[in-house]
Amino acid sequence: MEWIAANWMALGAGALLVLLALWLLLRKRKPRVQSRDYRDVLSEGAAPAARNSALIDAPPAAQVAPIVAAATAAATTTVPGAATGSPDDGGDDLTRIKSIGPKLSAALRGLGVTRYGQIAQWNEADLAQIDAQLGAFAGRAVRDNWIEQCHFLSSGDIAGYEARFGKL
Repeated sequence: MEWIAANWMALGAGALLVLLALWLLLRKRKPRVQSRDYRDVLSEGAAPAARNSALIDAPPAAQVAPIVAAATAAATTTVPGAATGSPDDGGDDLTRIKSIGPKLSAALRGLGVTRYGQIAQWNEADLAQIDAQLGAFAGRAVRDNWIEQCHFLSSGDIAGYEARFGKL
């Protein structure tokens, strides 16, 4: 009893904390109601959707085909070391070059680069021209030494390649 009389304030505070914790745990929670203060084309009374003019007013495919063909021809003729013929003619597996994955390989093939020998023959001006056309992949050719890698791969020196760049 003496202990209770001496520490009545601490016991009262503890009891109050226990009651507060029980109240927080056992109280009924009200569901939250989210208000809809936005309107879209499916809302009642909303205006009709805007017309997609870009798709509806697009020129027929017959008018677009010559433009695409001219752009493709210009892209393949301005790339240094571009292969003669179609980019789908086989070529080398460009993904064997460190840092070239399927997307970058497809981008290079789209530019007409399909062989290790082509890349091995690039100079600084060629690198700058290719970098300008690679978009998000710009800078990879210099940073990852594609030219040096392609010297090894085009000559078939796999041992030299693996000694310099690691396992294929």
